[in-house]
Amino acid sequence: MNISIWHNIMWSRYKAVVFSALHREAERRGDRVTVYQIAETELRRESLAPLDTSWHEYPYVLLFKGAYSAIPKLKLFWSLASKVWSDKADLTILTGFERPEVWVQVLALLTRRKRFAFFCDSTIFDKQQSLIKGLAKRILFRSADGIFCYGERASQYLRHYGVPPEKIFVRCQAAALPRNYSEQAALARRMECNAPIDQPRYLYVGRLSEEKSVDKLLHAFAEVVKSLPGARLEVVGKGPQEQQLRSLANKLRLSDTVEFAGAKFDAALFDVYLSATCLVLPSYSEPWGLVVNESLSYGCPVIVSNRCGCVPELVVEGKTGYSFAWDNPFDLTEKLLRAPDTFKDVGATARACIGQISSSTPLTAAHEILDGSARICGRDIHFSHAPETSTG
Repeated sequence: MNISIWHNIMWSRYKAVVFSALHREAERRGDRVTVYQIAETELRRESLAPLDTSWHEYPYVLLFKGAYSAIPKLKLFWSLASKVWSDKADLTILTGFERPEVWVQVLALLTRRKRFAFFCDSTIFDKQQSLIKGLAKRILFRSADGIFCYGERASQYLRHYGVPPEKIFVRCQAAALPRNYSEQAALARRMECNAPIDQPRYLYVGRLSEEKSVDKLLHAFAEVVKSLPGARLEVVGKGPQEQQLRSLANKLRLSDTVEFAGAKFDAALFDVYLSATCLVLPSYSEPWGLVVNESLSYGCPVIVSNRCGCVPELVVEGKTGYSFAWDNPFDLTEKLLRAPDTFKDVGATARACIGQISSSTPLTAAHEILDGSARICGRDIHFSHAPETSTG
């Protein structure tokens, strides 16, 4: 079975580790996977972390250097359409069904009567739905032979648009953890980094943009410090709202308790998960929330907006974290105040967090993609899954 995957940018490390595992598992099964990377990065991603090609341990074809948005549209359309037309894959998997260039690829595939599927990470909470776009999605989804999605929220989204259950293939979302990551080591280090209950350390990691609702977090944290004056909030990331959020923090008299730490990645990022009382993800729009995967992997519980896609799979109330109603600011404040006492048993909490995320690995995702692809192509799944290599 030959599978071709089209992906928008190489920047995404979590996709790199999944594609690398997919390549290795496909070779083990006697299959072949070719990944077409359209561009290296996006302009809005460049400030968060650099492109690191060492994560891409699989064969790929890079079509354009630089940022996706800098590619001339006609050149982009022609390149994608011509390559998908001539490609000899048994199954083509496309990413980004909302982009017009993908529609051009779909038209080419339908004309050639070739099987194709989509990767979909959208949820009904992600963006405002509209009648015209909804009709277009129904047509596009109906034309596909299958759709891979992340978790229950994305599956609900597809069912909302009329995709039959037999065409939906739910797969896990996996983070790009360090190659030397070990659950045992993460647990041991987490036990060493215990913030006192009266001096909790809250953490935000992500882009500083409107859909992330960091302003809601600042307002809620301003209420928290009235009861817990020793509390601190670290904001990790950069983005277009940074100056606005800094001004808001000053207005709320939080300049001594909120740190805007800029972008962090690799070891520096994982260290802040280890030392935080909990991660807070207050997003209005968040198809999944990979920072939650990362945080749980280091034993750090989470407080997550109920609009985030990962909630059903990863948030066990009072065990791995809390969810809160995005439109209820008092709910966020209450969960922030409750967290230090709820998670004071650092060892038990860390074990619960790591246990909850332990099955969401790149290899699991690779198995799910290959198994789904085999079903789409009408092939029996007769290969056993290779055991994961111990990281202990």
